[in-house]
Amino acid sequence: MFFVRICIELTSLLQLPAEIALSVETRGYARVPATNYLVPCMNSDKLTSYRERRCPSHCMLALQSESAFVFWPSRTAAAMPTTLQESIPVLSSDEVISRLRKNGNALNKPFRAMYSSVLNGIITDVSFMLVPIDDHMVHRGHGVFDTAIISNGHLYELDAHLDRLLRSASMAKINPPFSRQELRDILVKTAAVSKAKDGLLRYWLSAGPGGFNLSSHECPTASFYAVVHDLMEESTEPVKVITSSVPMKSPFFATMKSVNYLPNALALLEAEEQGAFAGIWVDEQGFVAEGPNTNVAFVTASGELLMPEVGKILAGCTARRLLSIAEDSLNGLRPPIDNLKAVSVRPILAEEAKRASEMMMIGSGLPVVPVIQWDTQQIGNGQPGPVTLALKALLEEHILADSSSHHERIPYDVYA
Repeated sequence: MFFVRICIELTSLLQLPAEIALSVETRGYARVPATNYLVPCMNSDKLTSYRERRCPSHCMLALQSESAFVFWPSRTAAAMPTTLQESIPVLSSDEVISRLRKNGNALNKPFRAMYSSVLNGIITDVSFMLVPIDDHMVHRGHGVFDTAIISNGHLYELDAHLDRLLRSASMAKINPPFSRQELRDILVKTAAVSKAKDGLLRYWLSAGPGGFNLSSHECPTASFYAVVHDLMEESTEPVKVITSSVPMKSPFFATMKSVNYLPNALALLEAEEQGAFAGIWVDEQGFVAEGPNTNVAFVTASGELLMPEVGKILAGCTARRLLSIAEDSLNGLRPPIDNLKAVSVRPILAEEAKRASEMMMIGSGLPVVPVIQWDTQQIGNGQPGPVTLALKALLEEHILADSSSHHERIPYDVYA
């Protein structure tokens, strides 16, 4: 909320003091306190310092920003806009484009490229990276998504993530508008056009635009979107977590990577409000499930790496790769990890999990974060454990490698 000071020459008209606080409520306008008057002001998103100034004789109100004075022509109170509705303009197509471009430039979002099947093309201007409001993914949540890592100019585990997207789409009764190979080609080209050497490639299959009914039968075809954006800053320090009080999803919806992430968002907000990194879901029987957008794993005092079964939670691609790396280490296919003696995927009671020597969270954007406290319970000795740190290093090494079958080289030169 920004505040400015205004001076009023015709104070008797509004019956206000000569110097009052003005509250900016919407871009381009500010509301005079204790009235319904809206005052137009330029650069309302940059209001930082104002001072009094006498208004010209032909003005009733004057505002001064850092860059310019803005005057309100003297008119009767009845002629001034008294509601927000009166101040909302009806925009022409040119004005829409101008405002979109202005807003896009001001936001400075780290989006490199977007593919839209609605437009049948790739967009590199963030101002126009938009989704139709009548797309059922927007107003009904009828859509699924997935994410692949861009690392060192390669797409990591693209096929595993794409296969999961298609499984989710089948569960959500979404018939993709393209074949699997065509979807893959679109993703690779979008990544190439983005020129990003490191980042994330997110993509969505939606029931598509068509109207505002509940049933997607009104949608002529499904839609496909993809966005490349820079990596978001994630914690590299050990973290604490809490047990989430937000009800977890039923197994059917938890195992489908849909856009219905309200429970996930609320679980994360709850954790952040308590100074924690994430909330951990525990089911009604007391078994550990998952985090809002991560899998969890534990290392027991005997050196057993434990991970919850995926029958009631999302099967994480990164978690599966970590399990594979751990098993390779035990089988002599990778260097041995000190203190790692076994790998198990089974139900884990929260009480057992909190007694573990080590705990970690696993996800595409992390990829591994050590956990040192769960609720009030310290995990192990309160420091990141050796198995967690070893697996983190091996997984990051695997992601950065560019010669394995899990990496797809991005052909930047083809789309230069």
